[in-house]
Amino acid sequence: MVPVVKTDLRVDLTEFTQFLWANAIPHRVVEEGDSQTLFVAAHINREKVLELFHYWREGGDLANINVQVHNPKSRTPFKISELKQMPATALLIFLSAIITLLIDFGGNADWMVRFSFADFTLSSSQIEYHTLSTMLSSGELWRIWTPMFMHFSLLHILFNLLWVWMIGGSIERLQGTAHFMLLVLFSAALSNLAQFWVTGPLFGGLSGVVFAVLGYTWLWDQLSSRPLFMLPKALFGFMIFWLALGYTGALEFIGLGAIANTAHLAGLLSGLAFALISRVWLPKSS
Repeated sequence: MVPVVKTDLRVDLTEFTQFLWANAIPHRVVEEGDSQTLFVAAHINREKVLELFHYWREGGDLANINVQVHNPKSRTPFKISELKQMPATALLIFLSAIITLLIDFGGNADWMVRFSFADFTLSSSQIEYHTLSTMLSSGELWRIWTPMFMHFSLLHILFNLLWVWMIGGSIERLQGTAHFMLLVLFSAALSNLAQFWVTGPLFGGLSGVVFAVLGYTWLWDQLSSRPLFMLPKALFGFMIFWLALGYTGALEFIGLGAIANTAHLAGLLSGLAFALISRVWLPKSS
């Protein structure tokens, strides 16, 4: 996001920010000391918003204003240029695609064993794998996170990457790459650990992270006086429904394969926890 105007805390921006929300203009207000700064998304025409702000401060009526504040170069929702604003999201997508191809959607056990949570061997119908303590003592700490890059069907990877692009990319653009990466690393570690504890190392996918970013954005907006992400209210309900559906076995019955339900639940809980924790160090938003 880019700064538009900095004012004294005594200036009540409520009416102006409500006008921005009403016109679907992504923004946030950050308070620092005795001042507050209004930020807008990078694709928004900063000069036009500043012009509207001064018009409003001089007593102008915003009710009948026809707003066109998007930059002329931003006509489509997704552009290659957006990758500059969300490099971590792009990296997640790239690594997921490459590693999924390397493991041949689960058909190549030699590559799978390199990215699984723990080293394993397959013999007839049995699987033997290293314990968590063995994995940690071996120094192969990357295994805590690499399972999130493995996907086992085209539908599996497309579904996950779509959510990561839309929701994860939104978090990265609005709250920064470092913050988004912390959320990814935190949620992936917890969801992978939980799934390994229940089923062993034969699992993979970004689903834990997907549930984390959905839970994170929902709770962040619930705790804010002005929503930042503005996801549809029904989305969180759908997420809970999908989580419950996985536990019933219905998704496997219709042919979606084995579902990492524990990773989904752990991912959701880690996203909610991260929303609470991160409000301690992120600047206060109005």
